[in-house]
Amino acid sequence: MGAGHDTVAAELARRATARGHEVHVADVLRLLPYGLGAGLRRGYQASVRHLPWLYAGVYGAFLRGGPGRRPSGVPLARLAGDRLTELVDRLGADVVVSVFHLAAQLTGHLRARGGLRVPSAVFLLDFAVHRQWLHPGNDRYLCLTDAAAAEVRRHLAVPVVTTGPVVAPAFRAPAPGAARWRERFARRAPGRPPVLLSAGAWGAASRPAATARLLAAGGYLPVVLCGRDQRLLARLSREPAGLALGWVDDMPGLLAACHAMVDNAAGQTAVQALAAGLPVIGYRPLPGHGAEGVRRMAELGLSEPASNGPALLAALTRLREDSPDRTTRVARGHALFRRDALDCLTDL
Repeated sequence: MGAGHDTVAAELARRATARGHEVHVADVLRLLPYGLGAGLRRGYQASVRHLPWLYAGVYGAFLRGGPGRRPSGVPLARLAGDRLTELVDRLGADVVVSVFHLAAQLTGHLRARGGLRVPSAVFLLDFAVHRQWLHPGNDRYLCLTDAAAAEVRRHLAVPVVTTGPVVAPAFRAPAPGAARWRERFARRAPGRPPVLLSAGAWGAASRPAATARLLAAGGYLPVVLCGRDQRLLARLSREPAGLALGWVDDMPGLLAACHAMVDNAAGQTAVQALAAGLPVIGYRPLPGHGAEGVRRMAELGLSEPASNGPALLAALTRLREDSPDRTTRVARGHALFRRDALDCLTDL
């Protein structure tokens, strides 16, 4: 769902390949029969972008923790069981690593019933742990933070390791492309610090045009990431005070050239910003996992929360260049990256 899971899978695959391992990346939604996976993806995309109240209800019913019985993801996930076990057997795989919660439900179910004969690990890539990530049948969990690891341990009696996020090396190194982005920003709005607004791969955001106008009125250049949403790109391109971008290949350079990032999902773009040393401000979060993740990042001191427009502008002021607040945020973001997740899989 979205590009974050794909990005993490691709980076883990790159690291494993570099060490001489043979890697196969499979989309669990494609393993579901009868076109169910494609339907789920379209339904999720539509609800997040156009019917956020509907997704909030789905999240509350299926994913959020709490007392009482809740629906399980296992009945849906196990429909992909035969195809996954056939794939594992055909490839002669030694381990299966899940980076999506439905995959974690599937591998846990199969391991608990002996259908999957190789170990299964789960890389839990969310700051907020929701219940569909959790299944006692999995052999190991890798988490972004100690808080997430503690949450997993409260529910499961399995080994849990805090590794930090998985990002490509380019996000933690000097970015050659940053100079080109700075030149572009200076031509567009001289003297205005660029502030990045992320709408994710699907262009899911709440009132991005209003946020862009707010930033412009505050003296900033709003740079809006519209992902692959061409309608959003066309609409925001008509905002004269901002810069709307489609899919960006040079994310390390873009992040290095910006003053801060306004985030609504606590997803992979936020993690990449932390790696690049770019402060993150949580504002107008998406419902469900977006709001939970943004809240958890703020609680951990990894981002600045902003509940309204004035708070957003005040946070940007506090995060000015060379300010103590900015130095603290950047240091906390860098400290999140502890271990190579691949090192925690080699003994399975």
